[in-house]
Amino acid sequence: MQPRSTTPDPAAIGGPFTLINQDGKTVTQDDFKGKAMLVYFGYSYCPDVCPYSLQLMASALDMPGVKKDLFTPVFISVDPARDTPEQLAQYVKSPSFPDGLVGLTGSAENIAALAKAYGVYFKQVGEGDGYLMDHTSVIYLMDENGRYVALFTHTNSADDIAKCLRRFGQGKRC
Repeated sequence: MQPRSTTPDPAAIGGPFTLINQDGKTVTQDDFKGKAMLVYFGYSYCPDVCPYSLQLMASALDMPGVKKDLFTPVFISVDPARDTPEQLAQYVKSPSFPDGLVGLTGSAENIAALAKAYGVYFKQVGEGDGYLMDHTSVIYLMDENGRYVALFTHTNSADDIAKCLRRFGQGKRC
């Protein structure tokens, strides 16, 4: 299955940002220049979709022929109220997730602006400590300059994603 684009204008996906990583350091899009990114928006308290998507990303990066050193896996929280840098530092260390996964959080305003730039929907569902976040679940492949290349959904297999990553690593389109 081929990666799918859900927007008529892929150039409109992504954009500048200022967020905080899992180490408490302020980072911008410029800190990621020079390496392609696999970007996923989710939240650490997600019971199923987020861990599955990050495991899928890890599986694709670990497949033979994928030059994983070309890619930075990035998890951007849509739940900044709970996903503090300390919480993300624990979360990104899961052995099921990609090696070197970078967790990003920030102000609600910065997260909302970046989610909008990526076309990501999210909304709190429920009240109290046990609320959930309804959100778009896609993995974006962004090139070494932060430009959109492809996106993958839960219908893509790790092999589908790996095929695209291999082609990208050879300088070809997905």
